[in-house]
Amino acid sequence: MWRIISVAIFILATFAQTPENPPYIKQCSRSDPQLLDCLRDALHHLRPYLATGIPEIEMPSVEPFVMDSLSLQLTGGPQGYRVNLKNMEVFGASNFTVKSMKLSENNKPFEARIALPKLVIKSKYFSSGVLIIIPASGSGDFSGVFDGVVADVRGTVSAENRPEGTYMRVETLALELSIKKVRLNVSKVFNNNRILTEATNLFLRENGHEVVKAMQPQLQKKLSIEFMRIANQLLKHVSVEQFLRD
Repeated sequence: MWRIISVAIFILATFAQTPENPPYIKQCSRSDPQLLDCLRDALHHLRPYLATGIPEIEMPSVEPFVMDSLSLQLTGGPQGYRVNLKNMEVFGASNFTVKSMKLSENNKPFEARIALPKLVIKSKYFSSGVLIIIPASGSGDFSGVFDGVVADVRGTVSAENRPEGTYMRVETLALELSIKKVRLNVSKVFNNNRILTEATNLFLRENGHEVVKAMQPQLQKKLSIEFMRIANQLLKHVSVEQFLRD
């Protein structure tokens, strides 16, 4: 009899705790003198869950996350070399480290510096125009490897009081990227024309940082939108009280 009662209590306790303390949330104490360190650890605790997805809050895996397209004008003139990247998949976003953070206070933005050892972008590649002196219109596969990425993030949040608790929402988010090393490559382009493929890859190797500079404003904007979407998908399901206990 006592065994049955004990099992029943265990089951009830388990189900009672699950909504309060989902496994992907590491709770911190408001009175902790090292609160920022705890919150940073809580964000790091999320990494494996972001990588695999969290079905109970309808959050898909961020490995990869998908962006629609980027359009680049890489050389000038009427026959300038233009590139469109479509169906972009970005790998490596879950492998982040929060280097520093500053909470939002007195209506001021929150700030964070986030390091990503490597981001990999794979996409379909479409080009038109003249590259150097060679007509370079075609399509194929594009890959970009970005090593030593640092994102400086800045944003604002709002709060909504509900009967079950207080819920935050990220209202604005902007980020600036710095990238230490760039490797860009195309393949299966120009009907596998070896000369055109090698010429394109030579251009990308020698001008990688200039290509990224042209790509960066659009890339930063699209990453900001994607990161804000991910954050709000989490925040609309998890209250402040679940993150922070008194």
